[in-house]
Amino acid sequence: MMALKGIKVIELAGLAPAPFCGMILADFGAKVIRVDKPRSHVWETLSRGKMSIIVDLKKEEGAEVLRKLCRTADVLLEPYRPGIMERLGLGPNVLLKDNPRLIYARLSGFGQSGPIATYAGHDINYVALSGVLSMLGRKGERPYPPINLLADFAGGGLTCALGIVMSLFERQTSGQGQVVDTNMVHGSAYVATFLWKSQGLPIWGGQRGENMLDGGAPYYDIYETKDGKFMSVGALEPKFFQDLLKGLNISPSEANQMEDPSKLREKIQNVFKMKTRDEWSAIFRDYDACVQPVLGIDEAPLHPHNKATNVFLHNPVSNQKEPAPAPKLSRTPGINIVPPSPKIGMHTVEVLSEAGFDAQEISKLLQDGVIDTYRKANL
Repeated sequence: MMALKGIKVIELAGLAPAPFCGMILADFGAKVIRVDKPRSHVWETLSRGKMSIIVDLKKEEGAEVLRKLCRTADVLLEPYRPGIMERLGLGPNVLLKDNPRLIYARLSGFGQSGPIATYAGHDINYVALSGVLSMLGRKGERPYPPINLLADFAGGGLTCALGIVMSLFERQTSGQGQVVDTNMVHGSAYVATFLWKSQGLPIWGGQRGENMLDGGAPYYDIYETKDGKFMSVGALEPKFFQDLLKGLNISPSEANQMEDPSKLREKIQNVFKMKTRDEWSAIFRDYDACVQPVLGIDEAPLHPHNKATNVFLHNPVSNQKEPAPAPKLSRTPGINIVPPSPKIGMHTVEVLSEAGFDAQEISKLLQDGVIDTYRKANL
């Protein structure tokens, strides 16, 4: 038994955050049906375990198909800009009237209201507006975004999945669905709550890149090794710092004489450059110093700890490793084998048949170009 077994999710195809949200739900047992657009090209990176149908929502009959599917669904996940679903006749007022138990999850960049709600944007814009980007980067350099992880995936997809699961939990008591309004500006700010709440602590006080956790402290930084690889150092507490010095063979008295943090950083860097990353990894196995190697994506799945704790799964199709579902649940865990990703439209007929459409209706929808299938789409 999986935690979300029996939950049916309709996911409207979109970019990174919505597919990630849908993948989380699928990983823990939900039946996720992705609604693809006709003649669309979808990156299959976040599609494991999902089904795919092709429906043209711009056609009135296509909107009616989705409306019928939502009558028996638990969750609708939509990633469009504000107003699009309403123009299609598929807004929450309509679908929640059809199905009062529906969880209507909206995942947008700037939210459903406000002066720039309808503007286009990407992760870098959302993190910028949230205030978080201003705190990320090295001293004397421009702010630097953490790829597109913070807004798209943490503040967006993961936060939306949390909202959906909380709404499903509450529905057990009330019997009612609701709208989950996730936007990536708000989500990014919320994920970074610590940065706001900790401003009065001694760890801050300097400009960007001059503080304890943002590269300003020599004992919390990344250091290059002899072979051009890197070690991460997080020796914040005194006991860890003492073990760091022991591992590097730097005497406490020498370290104490370096009042300028840049001098100590230079010393630590010079020492790290004397050995390879793997040599340092072996040395620091004997010290509780908060020092670990920086692994590449091809190396992380091979690390003994990650192998022992099943952090990664093997994908038999790509023959690559990919992260396993997190967190781990003791009784109702997520997948432990990577399920296949669907070809676009390969489940159209199956899904519509299960939803109550008869063969004649499906044939007519295919003929009229309202729906499509994988086979037909690739003729």
